[in-house]
Amino acid sequence: MKKDKNEQQQSCKMTSIGGQALMEGIMMRGPERTAMAVRNAKGEIVLEDFPTPVGKGKIRKLPFIRGIFNMISSLTLGYKCLMRSADIAISDAEEADRLEREKKLQDGNSEEPSKPDDGQKDDNSEEPSQPDDGQKDDNSEEPSKPDDGQKDDNSEEPSKPDGGQKDGDSEEPSQPDDGQKGEKKNSSSLTTVVMVIGVVLGLALSIGLFIALPSYAFLGFSKLFNIDLENSGYLMSLFRSFFEGVLKIFILVLYMLIVSKMKDIHRTFMYHGAEHKTIFCYEQGLELTVENVRKQRRLHPRCGTSFLILVLIVSMFIGFFIPSFLPTYLRVIIKIALLPLTIGIGYELIKLAGRKNNLFTRITSAPGMWLQHITTKEPDDGMIECAIAAMNKVIPEDKEKDRW
Repeated sequence: MKKDKNEQQQSCKMTSIGGQALMEGIMMRGPERTAMAVRNAKGEIVLEDFPTPVGKGKIRKLPFIRGIFNMISSLTLGYKCLMRSADIAISDAEEADRLEREKKLQDGNSEEPSKPDDGQKDDNSEEPSQPDDGQKDDNSEEPSKPDDGQKDDNSEEPSKPDGGQKDGDSEEPSQPDDGQKGEKKNSSSLTTVVMVIGVVLGLALSIGLFIALPSYAFLGFSKLFNIDLENSGYLMSLFRSFFEGVLKIFILVLYMLIVSKMKDIHRTFMYHGAEHKTIFCYEQGLELTVENVRKQRRLHPRCGTSFLILVLIVSMFIGFFIPSFLPTYLRVIIKIALLPLTIGIGYELIKLAGRKNNLFTRITSAPGMWLQHITTKEPDDGMIECAIAAMNKVIPEDKEKDRW
């Protein structure tokens, strides 16, 4: 029995399925398929799945190099799913509001159904006492046609059920399919543009907050306390790198604490917890039910949060070898150039934490596990249902393919 439990734990450490919390939903990424389950405004689960993008080339699989490719792929895929989840949640909410407004207008138009002649009048007509003249809308531009003039261009209840169902404002009512294709194409192009701008701004903000700001903050600190950096030795390089590393972690934790107070982000962190619990349930070989998932832990060693803080810690150690007497702008350039190496080392450490359970991996995982107390929250059953729906779509038939 003890042996089976150990094998189960080993399986838990080796699984390659990962996920990401979205706006009112979850994305699960498996070795073959990626799935996204999102709640729309009606409370229904919208489930979409597609093949998992797999890069070609042997260089993508080399240790310390594969990390940067994996990070770029994860960021791109995650951002696309995030935009898509927002589109589902927001567009459905707007559609629900539109239908509600139409229903109110219809209720207002149906208040005088007893007079068929009067019902042909526009709601804004100011002369209801004249039934003959009242058949014409004040704003009608074609009064010479009594049949057509009885219809208001803005009326939502036209008298002809077949041809009159078209909106008077429609410019191309004869080609609805082409219009829908054009809207989808424009929407796809807009999403791509927004995604590129978002990635560029995100990278610029990350470099500014976690590389440039700590470096220049120490420069100000050295001037405040009259520290001579030009004639400093190796110990000063250690101190400077430690100072900048602690400041980076402080900025990250402070940022997470602030955004966690936002209502939408708090719900996203709840979905994050549902994602972790569902992965744990799958890794332990249990049936994917709400009850089984609810019992699992929400802190996972292979989380993106753990990877993020590991990269910051690795950058601090790499900074030990950058001389403190170098100009600050040059230190910033060197750190940017070393980013691929920093990310590669962080990725290998997170992979190791997923495969092994020893003192070293527990120490390296500890900061990320602690930070997950902020970035994950206990989910409700509806969120767990989303996570299960996405997970069921990405489980490979061949279990040997699901290895970390």
